[in-house]
Amino acid sequence: MIRVVLDTNVVVSALLQPQSAPSRAFLMTIAGTMVQLCVSGDVYAEYEEVIQRPKFNRSEAVIEQTLRAIRQNGLWVSPPKRCGSVPIPTMTFSWSVLKRHALTIC
Repeated sequence: MIRVVLDTNVVVSALLQPQSAPSRAFLMTIAGTMVQLCVSGDVYAEYEEVIQRPKFNRSEAVIEQTLRAIRQNGLWVSPPKRCGSVPIPTMTFSWSVLKRHALTIC
């Protein structure tokens, strides 16, 4: 099984566009058959804060259902340490070069 952490934008997109690729990815992680959603306390708190923003106009029922699915179906993990960002150089890179370089380190 593949373990993933979904970016908050994927969760928001899933809620805003139920027929989209992000929605399919989110549902696949919640089902947990091939892909397992990994969640830490910090990640969950960000999901919770962002999807409740008024600009996304989601009902309380949809928000609660989404958060419940994450809580119940996610694999709760505790990262050994916080990750830090790596500064992106001001030089211009091609996409193929950027794909080979990690933008975060742990």
